[in-house]
Amino acid sequence: MPERKPRKDAARNRAAALAAADTLFTDCRSPEDVTMADIAEAAGVGKGTLFRAFGDRTGLIRALYGTRLEPLTTAVGSGPPPLGPATPPTERVPALLDALLCFKLDNRHLALALEGTGADSPYHTDHYEHWHTLLRDLLHGLPGLADPDFTAHALLAATRADLVEHLAGEKQVPREELRAQLEAFTARCLDATARPTPAPAPEGPQHADPRLPVEETRR
Repeated sequence: MPERKPRKDAARNRAAALAAADTLFTDCRSPEDVTMADIAEAAGVGKGTLFRAFGDRTGLIRALYGTRLEPLTTAVGSGPPPLGPATPPTERVPALLDALLCFKLDNRHLALALEGTGADSPYHTDHYEHWHTLLRDLLHGLPGLADPDFTAHALLAATRADLVEHLAGEKQVPREELRAQLEAFTARCLDATARPTPAPAPEGPQHADPRLPVEETRR
């Protein structure tokens, strides 16, 4: 049987709920201040409608986050350089991190709410796994990098929503300054991967060069 399309009123209610949640998360002081009851009232629908459409508060947050993130996801998946897949890793990694930082700056409270849904750890959310996997795979393309998996975690840590909120919200660090700091940090990480590993010093006592006369070795 063909898949049934959602009723017009269900689709309309979903769109209204996402729009209401978008406004509430943008204007809130803390993500925890936004409840399902608040969203239902702002959207003009019942709480039951929200739970049927999204499952729970986490499901609604993920849906809203995915909607906001869709342009960036599309640019990364099939767009032109510097975010698109045809870009060399040395250019794509910094561009990707900058784009993530800008997204977190523009969506601080929503990003905080989403990262707080993973058992109080952003590492347990689907979106983190997606970006970490992408970044790790890009880092695999850089010669000399011993541990792309850990490096991907370290670089993504600089874009965590709680850090962004601390710096941009509490410390009032300007947006362009944060972007410049992340760019410099990323460049240092990538530059370190390009440096040749020095050869280890030989172990044990050093012997004279057998090609030299005995007199030369004793000088």
